[in-house]
Amino acid sequence: MSELPSQAEGVRGAVQIRGVSRVYEEESGQKFVALKEVDLDIAAGSFVSFIGPSGCGKTTLMRLIAGLDECAAGEITLDGARIHGTHYERGYVFQQANLFPWMSIRQNIAAGLKARKIYRQHRKKPEEYLDMVGLQGFGNAYPHQVSGGMAQRASLARALINEPKVLMLDEPLGALDAFTRMNLQDELLRLWKLRGTTMILVTHDVDEAVYLSDRIVVMSSRPGQIKEIAEVEMAHPRDRNSPEFIQLRSRILETLHFAGSGKSLEYYL
Repeated sequence: MSELPSQAEGVRGAVQIRGVSRVYEEESGQKFVALKEVDLDIAAGSFVSFIGPSGCGKTTLMRLIAGLDECAAGEITLDGARIHGTHYERGYVFQQANLFPWMSIRQNIAAGLKARKIYRQHRKKPEEYLDMVGLQGFGNAYPHQVSGGMAQRASLARALINEPKVLMLDEPLGALDAFTRMNLQDELLRLWKLRGTTMILVTHDVDEAVYLSDRIVVMSSRPGQIKEIAEVEMAHPRDRNSPEFIQLRSRILETLHFAGSGKSLEYYL
């Protein structure tokens, strides 16, 4: 895999979340609070993981940062500018690769450049990104012809080719086998260090959060709120069997136990 130049100087990616709440209304007219008064600062170039019980609002918060949803209260800013709607500065990688099945891997990676009408100026970039994620030689293959891990590599390349300030990763490795998952974890770290992109990961895997992150944000059961923020001070590469790793894993698991132990998993208005 080749290395590309790091992001240009001056590229930032600081996210500020202030008083953010999100309320949904069911068909019956009953409302429930998915997120309640969340405050968080995500430093530019950092790697932050969200972890918590199912239904605690992790993905909801990611969608709000991405501009795929709107806050009921509060605001989210990127480098001081309030987020409204989607933008190529905020990339998103889903749990499933979600590649266009009628396009080749190369065409999928180039899709964002074409949508922005800048493909002609950057014709060589898809090849560079194929090489960067280890898919050289597979540009003409179609999504159904490659493995799940390769499809996710293509999905990462498709998001990174737009050089986003922030890359959101919504359980992108959850459907992969353990060996492929660990390989792609190392790939994410390599790309993060290479590009300097702010990474925001949603995961249910405590080991994954400890292995990858600068900070781990533990969220409580609905209504989603921040239960604890754990700073991860271990240097990379991290040894999953080291005393420090095991100690932090145990601490996060204990916090998760209490975060999900509330009697009421729903919070209705």
